[in-house]
Amino acid sequence: MFKPLSVYIGLRYTRAQRRNSFISFIALTSALGTALGVAALITVLSVMNGFEAEIKERILGMTAHASISGLDGELRDWPSLEAPLRQEPKVLGWAPYIEAQTLLNSDTQVSGITLRGILPDYEPRVSEAASRLIEGRLDALRAGGFGIILGEELAKHLGAKLGDKIAVITPEVVATPAGVMPRLKRFTVVGIFRVGMYEYDRNLALIHLDDAARLLRMDDTVSGLRLKLDDVLYARQIARDLGPKLPQQYLITDWTRAHANFFRAIQSQKEMMFIILFLIVAVAAFNIVSTLVMTVTDKRADIAILRTQGMTPGTVMGTFMVLGTVIGFAGTLLGGIGGVVLALNVETLLPAIERTFGLKFISAEVYYLSELPSKLVWADVCQVTGVAFLLSILATIYPAWQASRVAPAEELRYE
Repeated sequence: MFKPLSVYIGLRYTRAQRRNSFISFIALTSALGTALGVAALITVLSVMNGFEAEIKERILGMTAHASISGLDGELRDWPSLEAPLRQEPKVLGWAPYIEAQTLLNSDTQVSGITLRGILPDYEPRVSEAASRLIEGRLDALRAGGFGIILGEELAKHLGAKLGDKIAVITPEVVATPAGVMPRLKRFTVVGIFRVGMYEYDRNLALIHLDDAARLLRMDDTVSGLRLKLDDVLYARQIARDLGPKLPQQYLITDWTRAHANFFRAIQSQKEMMFIILFLIVAVAAFNIVSTLVMTVTDKRADIAILRTQGMTPGTVMGTFMVLGTVIGFAGTLLGGIGGVVLALNVETLLPAIERTFGLKFISAEVYYLSELPSKLVWADVCQVTGVAFLLSILATIYPAWQASRVAPAEELRYE
């Protein structure tokens, strides 16, 4: 089978023989270095993509895609907004809410939380609260019943279970014969939910909207309307377009503003991790350079002989570019396959490592999640492998050019 001379010699240098076994070993380590860098980069990017997607899903499962409130932070006569919202096809649902910072007091524990008043009939339109309940039912919240639904971690902290009494203490104070006292009301635990995100499971409690209005003395006023949109990625544009269609001026915010700093921080970390881990690939590329320089030095006499026999500088240069390209391609291919396999199985491998060594890599209090998610994005895989392979090719240019400058042998000695 016909094979170009530069390809034949370049491939021959990659195979271990007595004379070039050390060079073949260095080439192998260079390929493994590239593979390690590519696999690590693909795995880390997949984990960060999964982390961002999981956090976004859980945040949007319990918070609004957008919200409408009055210019003073309160909304009056919210039913008057239902007609214009019903005519907007991009708004899938809406629900009124009252939200305030309060204290919960059990027999032994006190905790500051976010208290949210909701309407059980409206809430499933905008959140996953009903589907996240692990005990009780959402419709157990009845006007005047003073029932409360706690997050799982909050219930554990308070030592509360279904049927227990919990005192809700508001920042507002009232004058009594015994002096100035904070307003408080005893509620009955009628449900417990689990979102899987520590921020909500530990710091959120739900009560009926009428009970919240009575407790906080808001009468027929609510904090606002929470909206569910058909496309969360265009929440800002939809919210902007919705403003002129409402009967008067309102304050409209979307989830990208409420959590902008959080997701911006995740994106910044992703970019920094890409740069840091890409240095591993760069180091592997320098190894390819050193491998080729050593090969050129070792084969200098052979190159001179080949030049004397008529091999052109271009063919010599092509020989060593083939060698470097094979090393880079093998490392990139191996790293790409390894990275994809790791990214697809990291959710299984990490718990196994934690059980084996008794470690805990993910703390819910710090990372909001108790499990490490992974989301493989093929665009990232193509980008990482493409850049790594291109870097490997660029690493071959200088050593190959040096090889092409070797002069023909002027004198051959035969023994």
